[in-house]
Amino acid sequence: MKNRIRALFVFLFLGTILGSSAGCHNKLEQKKEQSNTVKLIWYQIGEPQKDLALVQEKVNEYTAEKIGVTVQIEQIGWDKYTKTMETIVKTGKEYDLVFTSSWANDYLTNAQRGFFLPLDELLQKYGKEMYEAIDDKFWEAAMVDGRIYGVPNEKELGSMPMWVFTKEYVDKYHVPYEDIHTLEDLEPWLELISENEPDVVPLYITQDFSAPTYMDKIQDIVGIEYDDTTLTVQNLFHTDRMLSTLRTMRNYYLKGYINKNAAMETDSKEVKRFVTKGDGQPYAELIWSKDLGYEVVTSNIMEVQITNVSARGALTAISSNTKHPKEAVEFLNLVNTDEYLRNLLNYGIEGIHYDKTALSEDDEKLVEGKENTYSFKVHLNSENQKNYSVPYWVQGGLFNTYVLETEPIDKWYQFQQFNKELKPALSFGFNFDSTNVLKEILEVKSVLNEYGTMLYSGSVDPDLYVPKLNQKLESAGIQTIIDDMQKQVDDWKKTAYP
Repeated sequence: MKNRIRALFVFLFLGTILGSSAGCHNKLEQKKEQSNTVKLIWYQIGEPQKDLALVQEKVNEYTAEKIGVTVQIEQIGWDKYTKTMETIVKTGKEYDLVFTSSWANDYLTNAQRGFFLPLDELLQKYGKEMYEAIDDKFWEAAMVDGRIYGVPNEKELGSMPMWVFTKEYVDKYHVPYEDIHTLEDLEPWLELISENEPDVVPLYITQDFSAPTYMDKIQDIVGIEYDDTTLTVQNLFHTDRMLSTLRTMRNYYLKGYINKNAAMETDSKEVKRFVTKGDGQPYAELIWSKDLGYEVVTSNIMEVQITNVSARGALTAISSNTKHPKEAVEFLNLVNTDEYLRNLLNYGIEGIHYDKTALSEDDEKLVEGKENTYSFKVHLNSENQKNYSVPYWVQGGLFNTYVLETEPIDKWYQFQQFNKELKPALSFGFNFDSTNVLKEILEVKSVLNEYGTMLYSGSVDPDLYVPKLNQKLESAGIQTIIDDMQKQVDDWKKTAYP
């Protein structure tokens, strides 16, 4: 009996040792495998995540085996991102992949200055799958002077400004929100809320608010109105439409419809509001409802159009100094075509950060006959998900990411239909080369920082302050910017509208 026990003990002991040795061997093999791979450095916008290293390890295990590439992801906070990337470029610090857009780490400027690698030939050799999968309009927007400098993170194509209504008050007062579009359409309902809901801000505005603008703002406040077939470049604050909008905002402010501290307000979920403005997308109300903690409904402010700014909302570029252009394109191709990798980057690790859930009967009906839908949804594990919650449009396209349990299962199908139905603005495809007016652009930005929030929020009288603003803009050299842009538009128009 003792001999049997001793033999069993030895067997178990050896099994443990061998198992442990096998485990160590596997880990050593993985490390050896990864040591023979190419490592890419990838800069992303967004707050650093506690579980990034955990997710990155899983990513690298997969990509090392698939294409012989690993990544080192560097996450930089929203407020610091653009300035940090400017410093990295100036100091010549090495990196391979980088998030870029029309609003952060400016895509056009960086491409024109030679900081990003032209990708046309590389895409045909190593990125053909994603090139064929991504909507042609995104590639058109990514083109600068006839070359592609970034891989679009495919999402909504057009800018979609919306009024965002708190559903509680919409239901209580039977507000026909779907028929409310212009700023002026809001007035009777703002008055109703003001009279009946003293604790509610009728029109909630923050310092980031910009009044509805019916213009393709190509460079700050210089651009072309959407319906202008002459493609005349203008100062936004010289247009009749903007002056009328600012007068309406001032009227609302004086009547108490707008929060008094609007020009300095940072968004607070605690403030009860009837309506505010958001830059949306299909099903945006579901995201906003989740973030705010109460249900909202939306209506479009204007017809949605595609501009360079909207279509360049998110791209991934490759540094012109990269030592691994082939591997960088192969990696982006995998990110944008491989379901497992894309969702690992987006949601984290299944079983830790999220779980898959079955579809409801309604979802099953929505799936029928539609491409780009899944047979399950994603439930986020609330505790662990706090440790890995990244902006879902930063790493790649959206249309092969899983759908959350709070969203319609055909969400991405609807996004694609939305994109197909959009029409480009008349100025879509024009790229402004600002090389000759960089000094003037900086001066104009400085003037806007001084006057913009006061005017947009209705805090000051536009009939007094717009003339002052325009006088300062003239001194800053805005006409030089307009003249330079108009000349370039006229040249571009000869080929775009022969």
